[in-house]
Amino acid sequence: MSGERKLLATDRAALMLQLVPYLIERGEVSVADAAADFDMTPAQMRRMVQTLTVIGRPGDGGFWQMPHDLFDIDWDLLDEQDRISLTHTVGLERAPRLTAREAAALLAGLQLAGSLPGMAGSPVLAGLLAKLARGASATPAEVIVAPAPVDDARERVGEALRQGVAVAFTYRVPEGEPTTRTVDPVKVHIADGQWYLQGWCHLREAMRTFHLDRVSDLVLTDIAIEHGDAETPALFDADRGEIVARIRFPAALAPLLGDYISAAETTEAHGLCTATMRLADDRSLRRLATRYGGDVEVLSPAAVRSAVDAWAQAGLDQYGLD
Repeated sequence: MSGERKLLATDRAALMLQLVPYLIERGEVSVADAAADFDMTPAQMRRMVQTLTVIGRPGDGGFWQMPHDLFDIDWDLLDEQDRISLTHTVGLERAPRLTAREAAALLAGLQLAGSLPGMAGSPVLAGLLAKLARGASATPAEVIVAPAPVDDARERVGEALRQGVAVAFTYRVPEGEPTTRTVDPVKVHIADGQWYLQGWCHLREAMRTFHLDRVSDLVLTDIAIEHGDAETPALFDADRGEIVARIRFPAALAPLLGDYISAAETTEAHGLCTATMRLADDRSLRRLATRYGGDVEVLSPAAVRSAVDAWAQAGLDQYGLD
């Protein structure tokens, strides 16, 4: 920097707040390098560091209590080698830090995000992983996100997105014959531990959501993607799903069902409501029916009704009940 820039009091306070974590992370740094990083002259940086040594934690009655309530530096290192090194910090032990378990959970989430198409090897994710590991109060446990059966499908979709071509696959729904689909992929994402592909279906001539567990024989085609910028619907958009389901429940329960029935066709008679909706996946109905302890009944299709019954029975089996 050719000349000193004028700093307002608020600017100096903000820079001082940034200087302490900077010096802690660097450990030891030359005055010239620190000045360059903060866009100021070496003389300004030296004055800031010297000012830092009269800043600290108030003692009893608001007065400083020497010597452990003030920041301190290695004065000899500064005077003789023009280098900055903190020798004492105050108050930073109170800074919140992630527990090892919290850090491990976040690391697992970032690893999972890294498995999304186009995210593998992302320098942003790599940097976040490193920062989380350093920011934990203890060394996080080694976390490995186990590959899922749909990993191959995700990888192929990612390759299709990079090449700009459609994918073809066999798709199976709970009730009905398998169909062969050709899809312009738009997005792959995860919800409730399940992976989904959203894209333009050439068969339906509309956006559709596909559960990757039901996708098989997925291959890349030589058909160029033409609907890659199409708007993706909500995951369980009632107008875009592959399953037409009917459920019955007490009318008083309707306010609690929220988004489940927000776009459904609903009729009411004798205090009971019947809702018809389209869903991409039957798992949401399983959770809905079991959550309300018998108040929500799945009427159709038969395959989904049976799946809900099996889901509930599996839950009862965990308790050893007949």
